[in-house]
Amino acid sequence: MDSSSGSIGSIQASLGGRYATALFDLAEEGRAIETVEASLAKVRAALDQSDDFKALTTSPVVAREAAGKAVLATADELRVDPVTRNFLGVLAHNRRLGELPAIIRAFRLLAARHRGEVTAEVTSAHPLDGEQVDALKQSLRSRVGREVSVDLSVDPDLLGGLVVRIGSQMIDSSIRTRLNALASAMKG
Repeated sequence: MDSSSGSIGSIQASLGGRYATALFDLAEEGRAIETVEASLAKVRAALDQSDDFKALTTSPVVAREAAGKAVLATADELRVDPVTRNFLGVLAHNRRLGELPAIIRAFRLLAARHRGEVTAEVTSAHPLDGEQVDALKQSLRSRVGREVSVDLSVDPDLLGGLVVRIGSQMIDSSIRTRLNALASAMKG
């Protein structure tokens, strides 16, 4: 048994992971894994860029029916595929829109594993451009010996550098960590 099957078990243990697994199964059955993954990337970008959309997905005071209509209208605006659109409707109906970030992350892991890739969760202080992402993928590919897909996020508190997580392995080259280590060393 390879280590990836253990990670699949941990994905399925969370609520978001169970939803992601169900969506992945639907996408696989419909031969639409890449299409759904692209649609979920649009949804994630909307969550990152629109405070209104983010509030809609996390607010407990928005009525179920209103949340459903708003999410489906947003899905139409984003031009997501029908499988993802229906899935978003189910999430709204079940009051699980708050799980979207975890669902998207878990789906990406499942899709990457399906393609034989390793997924690296990369957090940077500032958004990375395409050239930087390509260089990072190349560096990680040579380190792990397999294709690597990256799940990017931004945390300005890092000040600079990167934090990279591949499975249980973490590479932390952030300035914040270096400053904390220097402060500890100076204390003595």
